[in-house]
Amino acid sequence: MSYLRIFILTIFCLLSLSARAQMNHHHHHHDMSDNDGGFVMNENIDRLPNGCEAIRSEKSITVYASKKYATGVPGTVYGMSDYEWNVEPCSKITVTFINEDKVRHMWMIHELPKYLYPAGMFHIEASGGKSQTGTFITPSEDKNYLVHCDMSQHMEMGMRGQIIVGKGSGDLWSVTGITDHLYRASYLPQYIIFFCVLASIFGFILNAKLVKRERKG
Repeated sequence: MSYLRIFILTIFCLLSLSARAQMNHHHHHHDMSDNDGGFVMNENIDRLPNGCEAIRSEKSITVYASKKYATGVPGTVYGMSDYEWNVEPCSKITVTFINEDKVRHMWMIHELPKYLYPAGMFHIEASGGKSQTGTFITPSEDKNYLVHCDMSQHMEMGMRGQIIVGKGSGDLWSVTGITDHLYRASYLPQYIIFFCVLASIFGFILNAKLVKRERKG
């Protein structure tokens, strides 16, 4: 056997071992329960976030996903029965996610504490016509968390919401049917974008005139 073949086989074996190690690492750090028609990732039913001495309350919410919930909202294709949920800090939240479409949908929360939720997320996925139920515990801080479907382009097509813990930390941008697509802070003028464009055009014209005057001089 030539040295080239030995080298290629060695590289192939190393790549295979590396891929297997990454898969084992992934499954070790993501607690996933795989059920018929979907799965729940990073479920948490009893581990308290920092700052929580006990479970303050328990709440169950049901979320439906379907194209029919996109009607009446311009530019959307997919939708959810709700796009905003208010919950208390240190609460146990049980989510039942019901997919009424024929395609897969997700209900995913981002930026949760990574010491409890790997990658900072809690994730429910349901196949078409199926439902899944999962539980997580909210952190102790007041904050708004992004909720969306992570299937390709589904968030851009309308499946984007927010869960407000306690008093929240301010609305997220582009929450379907709730906030503007381009987020504008409350202290900025209503037509700030128009003024910025106008100022840019004025600056361009002024700069052109100055350059022209310098050339004449």
